[in-house]
Amino acid sequence: MLDFAIFAVTFVVILVGAVLYLYPSSRRASGIPGLNPTEEKDGNLQDIVSRGSLHDFLVGLHDRFGPAASFWFGRRPVVSLGSVDLLRQHVNPNRTTDSFETMLKSLLGYQSGLSGDATEALMRKKVYQGAIDRTLEHGFPALLKLVEELTQKWLSFPPSQHTPLCAHLLGLAMKAVTQLSMGNRFLDDIEVLRFRKNHEVIWSEIGRGYLDGSLEKSSTRKKRYEEALSEMESVLKSVVRERKGESSSQSAFMDSLLMANLTERQVMEDSMVFTLAGCVITANLCIWAVYFLSTSEEVQEKLHSELQTVLGEEPISLDKIPQLTYCRQVLNETVRTAKLTPVAARMQEVEGKVGQHVIPKETLVIYALGVVLQDADTWPLPYRFDPDRFEDEAAKRSFALLGFSGNQACPELRFAYTVTTILLSSLVRKLKFHQIKSQVIEARYELVSTPKDDTWITVSRRS
Repeated sequence: MLDFAIFAVTFVVILVGAVLYLYPSSRRASGIPGLNPTEEKDGNLQDIVSRGSLHDFLVGLHDRFGPAASFWFGRRPVVSLGSVDLLRQHVNPNRTTDSFETMLKSLLGYQSGLSGDATEALMRKKVYQGAIDRTLEHGFPALLKLVEELTQKWLSFPPSQHTPLCAHLLGLAMKAVTQLSMGNRFLDDIEVLRFRKNHEVIWSEIGRGYLDGSLEKSSTRKKRYEEALSEMESVLKSVVRERKGESSSQSAFMDSLLMANLTERQVMEDSMVFTLAGCVITANLCIWAVYFLSTSEEVQEKLHSELQTVLGEEPISLDKIPQLTYCRQVLNETVRTAKLTPVAARMQEVEGKVGQHVIPKETLVIYALGVVLQDADTWPLPYRFDPDRFEDEAAKRSFALLGFSGNQACPELRFAYTVTTILLSSLVRKLKFHQIKSQVIEARYELVSTPKDDTWITVSRRS
């Protein structure tokens, strides 16, 4: 698995790890063109904050200095790579077994395995990935039920009613992830709402508080974050104990972890990672996919034709999903156009080289995925939503290199693709989506690209 495919959380985790856990690096320059530190203590941190997000900062950085550029985080040098060619050169000799879930655990204060036994870390990763795959297989009927409930709700709306995508699809993602990961306890909407409240606090602070240092400066926010994390951990531990005592008919994500003989603590930690990341990634892939479809009647009709040809009037099934090639193109183009995961990173373990530039050991290397995903040299008319571009083999190879497809995709993204495919297979066969012309959509680029405000469409029944 390509580490830079693991979502932008990885950047924050490595960033924190670099500052807190690794010994101070030298001030040796990388030789790569870029910014000098604005402040001795914070490096270019204030420049990042001023631009509004790390992604926006990197767009300006690469516009100014080219595909390889440098800046400083605190007293640590950082190199950012903003082209497919440079990323290809860097990742091929730099594969490690460190995975997304391992990195996120270190941010949450869990045993990350980064300095532990490599064999055990690899085993845990395989167990985690296998648990998500089995969860999708066993939980498929539950996903169909949740999607059908949402479809019927939208079918009841009059054509003029504005449908709030963020509110409805985040709710769908929360229900899907909690029910499939933790079982029947989360059939209760009260439990889901309580989970959602804590989830929002934790994820928002991971997304901004650790990056700009503001969490440590606000005792009120830090207390709220710690309370939310503690409460979610308590709920997860409680569910682990409940699931451990149930019969052999178990089929939730937690059950697969328990059957792999992980400890209760390990099951809680892996479940925290899956529920935190799985909800956000799934929700935003669904939101952006439906929104972009609303902007193109042509794409909707082409997708509808494929769904009718492959599925007819039957519900979708796991074995039919690989046949929906155009639907996969729609999702790929959604990830690309929305810059769903704008940034990822890794630590340079040994001295390396990209192009003519040497990257010193222990340099933080940023993968500016948001820059690469809208590079006109790789993607003609990059700001246009055009699923047909993925008929081209070169586009498929570039996308796979970035870790968004095939075996390189992380399990949370595979989960999100499956849920979104089920959603579209139901909605598009019964409804048409219509854009609200006066609406202006702006994205918030944190760990995952999210609309700043709720996004609205209108829907109408297909005749």
